[in-house]
Amino acid sequence: MLKKPSDKYRPFPPVTLPDRTWPNRVLTHAPQWCSVDLRDGNQALAVPMNVAQKLELFQALVRRGFKEIEVGFPSASNTEFAFNRLLIERNHIPEDVTVQVLVQAREDLIERTFESLVGARRVIIHLYNSTSPAQRRVVFGKSKDEILAIAVQGARWIRERLDRLKGTDVRLQYSPESFSGTEVEFAREISEAVMDVWQPTPERRMILNLPDTVEVAMPNVYADQIEWICRNIRDRDSLIISLHTHNDRGTGVAATELGLLAGADRVEGTLFGNGERTGNLDIVTVALNLYMHGIDPGLDLSRLNELREVYERCTGMTVPPRQPYAGELVFTAFSGSHQDAIKKGLTEWERGGRSHWDVPYLTIDPSDIGREYREVIRVNSQSGKGGVAYLLESEFGIELPKDMQREFGPIANDQVDALGREVKAEELRQMFWREYVDRTAPWRLNHFHADGVDGVFQCRTTLRREGSELKLTGEGNGPIAAFVHALLGAGVPRFEVADFKQHALASGETASAIAYIRIKTADGRSRWGAGVDTNIELASIKAVLSALNRL
Repeated sequence: MLKKPSDKYRPFPPVTLPDRTWPNRVLTHAPQWCSVDLRDGNQALAVPMNVAQKLELFQALVRRGFKEIEVGFPSASNTEFAFNRLLIERNHIPEDVTVQVLVQAREDLIERTFESLVGARRVIIHLYNSTSPAQRRVVFGKSKDEILAIAVQGARWIRERLDRLKGTDVRLQYSPESFSGTEVEFAREISEAVMDVWQPTPERRMILNLPDTVEVAMPNVYADQIEWICRNIRDRDSLIISLHTHNDRGTGVAATELGLLAGADRVEGTLFGNGERTGNLDIVTVALNLYMHGIDPGLDLSRLNELREVYERCTGMTVPPRQPYAGELVFTAFSGSHQDAIKKGLTEWERGGRSHWDVPYLTIDPSDIGREYREVIRVNSQSGKGGVAYLLESEFGIELPKDMQREFGPIANDQVDALGREVKAEELRQMFWREYVDRTAPWRLNHFHADGVDGVFQCRTTLRREGSELKLTGEGNGPIAAFVHALLGAGVPRFEVADFKQHALASGETASAIAYIRIKTADGRSRWGAGVDTNIELASIKAVLSALNRL
């Protein structure tokens, strides 16, 4: 890297807009959405989708509620052309869905595009040409006037062919490609020149798409550009201002959200941000960002895992594990303090403690998009007692008392640390069983029976200790007290039951009960124990022995 990058690079010049209004606005509704997965996303794939894959993804987009879908660049290849014809001739396009096609300002390409659209009900014809200084100088070697003439001629070729699509509801869209790198005055000039040809009206508006084709500035600069156009272009009420952002600086979502504040009406993007270089705008992220603020995004993302599977199968791409909302790990907390906060927040919500969602670290309820709470917390060596307790409770119904969580959490973390990896819930349960439930040495229960009369219980028990069988009796105000009395009579150092909790583990004929007991010795030491049995009384007795065996 250069010691002095300013020798090679320069900051992008800001737009002069001292009275900008977008910073004081608040989003209150969703924009019009247009998916460009089948065109912009597809052209970014090392192996583009075939017709069958494009059809599957198209149908998935329709099911999610997209009403505008850019289906391809029909003049670019036979596959693209054939896909258009398949959609139209086999009636795959619902009546309320508009397909969009992209074409450059070249007559042969426009001709081929019109051929691909014959018989369609509703279409958007999307014309574009590049307008930035770098494109004008490096790619075309043309002046502003010459670039403007290309756009106007392309618009005329389209207008002249509109009669070829009689019976089709046709809308027109123009993009000054590389808008974000273009002088706003020239972007306005070339857009108005196209408007002069197409003659949009408030009743028949034209889509003016303003692409952030390559991010060259901070997202606030893009917002200024959008507001400048919205305020200065002629006949704004005859236009639908559309955004199409890329992610070169990692701020595609921010640029889109600020562009909407600046006055845009429509958003083009892809599922999970697939696209050239660092990708297009991720429509899923923007839609769910609106959702988490209580705004209906107008898209059904309730089965996001399923949509991700279709996307990955059709495109061959994978969704990164930290991708907002959709990634495998986005509703996962490894940190112990995070896990504890999530557990407490979920408990508050499930008990009806709040009218609106406000769970720490979770911006939305995972179940709203088809995720499950069991996915929220996973355990590794960085996890704390909260995560351990949550998994045991959510997966197996093991509701550890608070103090027992503090005891078992470090024990589990030490074992996980030794493994050097994340552990599954079943592995965690096995750790708990080994530490508590299966502790049968030195004391093991063979038999226990207790009878009570007038609040006084007598117990008879048979225990095995180091290969020897002991038959003991005891008395107390309950079965547990009687059992402790029997143990003390057999010479066990004095201890008392300090905490006791029990609950059912399952329902039905094979229902089990689990008991948790903490014992405290005369010298101040304490240990928890756990016992499981179909008989709740025996579970408690086993828990006493578990704690005693752990001393």
